[in-house]
Amino acid sequence: MMDMRAQTIKTMEIPQEEKRLEKQLCFAVYATAHAFTRAYKPILDRVGLTYPQYLVMLVLWERGELPVKTIGEQLDLDSGTLSPLLKRLEQSGLIKRLRDLRDERQVIVSLTARGEAMKGEIDTIMTAIGQAAGCTLKEMADMRDMLHRLRGNLGRAGANGG
Repeated sequence: MMDMRAQTIKTMEIPQEEKRLEKQLCFAVYATAHAFTRAYKPILDRVGLTYPQYLVMLVLWERGELPVKTIGEQLDLDSGTLSPLLKRLEQSGLIKRLRDLRDERQVIVSLTARGEAMKGEIDTIMTAIGQAAGCTLKEMADMRDMLHRLRGNLGRAGANGG
């Protein structure tokens, strides 16, 4: 059986025009992510959340109480980034953190009544960001699906060492 890593990948001839920064897919995704964050800011300011806090709240609104570790896995955030986020959400009275009685090493995060009530804001937030994006729901779903596929491919390539 042939070792896949031993095979050399044939290098494509890429036209000079395609090598420009604005032609790079990676830059388009990167710049779009920043534009999303900027577009979300005034929308989320009205409900008192930052974009990363909003992502945490989305996970909790969808899944209920969860261990910190699971939230980190869902959002692809390490504990050094996630812990301060959770602390601020707790100080705002939106979540509570309690040690798991069955496993002291785990901290369980759950919504407070105030955090649960904030779930009613999702439609307003999503409508506003949809209007800012200027896309139909179908277009957004198609782009999302393509990006999920791209992320999966890149994840597999990274896991296989290239």
